[in-house]
Amino acid sequence: MTKGEHQPKTATLLISCPDQPGLVAKFANFIYANGGNIIHADQHTDFAAGLFLTRIEWQLDDFNLSRELIDPAFAAIAQPLQAKWQLYFSDSVPRVSIWVSRQDHCLFDLLWRQKAQEFAAEIPLIISNHPDLQTVSEEFGADFHHIPITPDNKAEQEAKQLELLRHYTIDLVVLAKYMQILSPEFMAQFPHVINIHHSFLPAFTGAKPYHRAYQRGVKIIGATAHYVNPELDAGPIVEQDVVRVSHRDNVADLIRKGKDLERVVLARAVRLHLCHQVLVYGNRTVVFA
Repeated sequence: MTKGEHQPKTATLLISCPDQPGLVAKFANFIYANGGNIIHADQHTDFAAGLFLTRIEWQLDDFNLSRELIDPAFAAIAQPLQAKWQLYFSDSVPRVSIWVSRQDHCLFDLLWRQKAQEFAAEIPLIISNHPDLQTVSEEFGADFHHIPITPDNKAEQEAKQLELLRHYTIDLVVLAKYMQILSPEFMAQFPHVINIHHSFLPAFTGAKPYHRAYQRGVKIIGATAHYVNPELDAGPIVEQDVVRVSHRDNVADLIRKGKDLERVVLARAVRLHLCHQVLVYGNRTVVFA
């Protein structure tokens, strides 16, 4: 549930660095020495990559450093360790833009969950390459922008999309069945994008995975939420799930069951991201769930 006013304000650090002895003590001592009370801490070591990865959340009440000083103060410890880090505050509400085409099931699900305060976020902007879902956006109080995309106008239209993201100060884009490929040029300017793919990746990438799954006679189908990168359906995976199917199921049955999975998997991934529980390294993720 969304954090209520009765809960203390917190700060969260997501850290990755070359593995070496004493890292947990050094990071924890930074918080302890400045009067902080750690309420969540988790870590993972990827021995193959030689990396230590951790998430630390602590209360800001009675913390000696102001918010503006936390990052530069932590840098004095982190930089000698060759660490990369991200700092977040629990009362800083992210702003999300949902991108859709004609299918509405993931859009409705995310808007209802946000309205029910299942995750803390504002959703002020919905962008679509079709006009069909404008009434849904208006029903939930989000601005709707119809930006049709063709091979001939893609660069021009992506420039309009980027301008809208800047105007609405968007932190995260969610492709909720957007059915368009973002260009490498777009991703270079706005890399914070989550996509839902209607397949258990890396199987059946690209279009019509349910049709190909049916033709292959699979016994399970899945859905995958992943960060978008320039390679089609190949970005770091955040969340996945599966459901069993049988020889009695036709393509329509697979699509119906798949849509249920898509809703849940995408919602989980968005919530994990908004709660700062995902740490990306290379083309992998650590999910501190």
